[in-house]
Amino acid sequence: MRLELVRRPRQSALFSVLSPFIALALTLIAGAIMFAFLGKNPVTALYYFFIEPLLEVWSLHELAVKAAPLILIGVGLSICYLSNNWNIGAEGQFIIGAITGSILPILFPEWQNAFVLPLMLLMGMLGGAAYASIPAFLKARFSTNEILTSLMLVYVAQLFLDWLVRGPWRNPEGFNFPESRNFHADAILPEILPASGRAHWGFAFAIIAAVLLWFVLAKTLKGFEVKVIGQSPRAGRFGGFSRARMIMFAFLVSGALAGLAGISEVSGAIGQLRPTISPGYGFTAIIVAFLGRLNPLGIVAAGLVLALSYLGGEAAQISIGVSDKVARAFQGMLLFFVLACDMLIHYRVRLVRSPVRDATAFEGVEKNA
Repeated sequence: MRLELVRRPRQSALFSVLSPFIALALTLIAGAIMFAFLGKNPVTALYYFFIEPLLEVWSLHELAVKAAPLILIGVGLSICYLSNNWNIGAEGQFIIGAITGSILPILFPEWQNAFVLPLMLLMGMLGGAAYASIPAFLKARFSTNEILTSLMLVYVAQLFLDWLVRGPWRNPEGFNFPESRNFHADAILPEILPASGRAHWGFAFAIIAAVLLWFVLAKTLKGFEVKVIGQSPRAGRFGGFSRARMIMFAFLVSGALAGLAGISEVSGAIGQLRPTISPGYGFTAIIVAFLGRLNPLGIVAAGLVLALSYLGGEAAQISIGVSDKVARAFQGMLLFFVLACDMLIHYRVRLVRSPVRDATAFEGVEKNA
């Protein structure tokens, strides 16, 4: 007996909509089991993880701070994935965007005026897009696997950032700590409601980007081209759409939004460059994209859910004394259940009886023996 996956002739529209909610429910059940194995009360632990961070105004601001990069990166990744381009290196594009956007306040700190911040945001987007163009060009020109190239470039970006803040960009007045100089006031992204928390305009950028890309995908010819090439490259060729141009377009948009997320995080939440500026937003955004069904508006809700996992992980560390790896475990389980639910929407599991070998074959073997 063996298990076999058989493609369904038609996918259930109802379960396609319910799939993210089923995955979230299964994640909560698996999380409760995990907390029980850790010797914690599952109900209490889930309360601290998912409810307590929503009870204070300041924590809602923190939720927006953590959701902003997830939404920005996730929306960009949705363009890539819908067009069948597997950008796994958004973390590196996030870092390079932060680096290129920080050139002005770090190398030219004396230049302080109203043009600094817009130029920083633009340079961050250009840096992220330029870094994303590397795997895009390699795929379009040489058919290189973009999963490998984009992923390997993440480590290049991380090491480059580490070298910068420990070397040429280290703050001369920072007592030898591995960090850049603090950004001046004109290089800081303003807070939305400074009286109640530190949520900055990066969250507004994320919402605007989600709405704009939803409109592009739903209402424009370019959105139609993205979907056609993603679902059937052959049909795209018959329609006159260029696969190479789509690869570059998808990666450039994705990289630009990741770069915008990077410079928004550095100038809004951190205020300087450090060896580590991301807890893994670029990788978590992959979960966000699929949990949001690759729909930019759904990605907004998914980004808030995954941001809550970061906040909940911090709250659980303080309240019940669990490891900071619990948040990563929740994110991993969520991705697993999202992919599992999607698989069962497209395929059904069938138990197949292994064929019985012909008895004469066994007789022949015995005689030869």
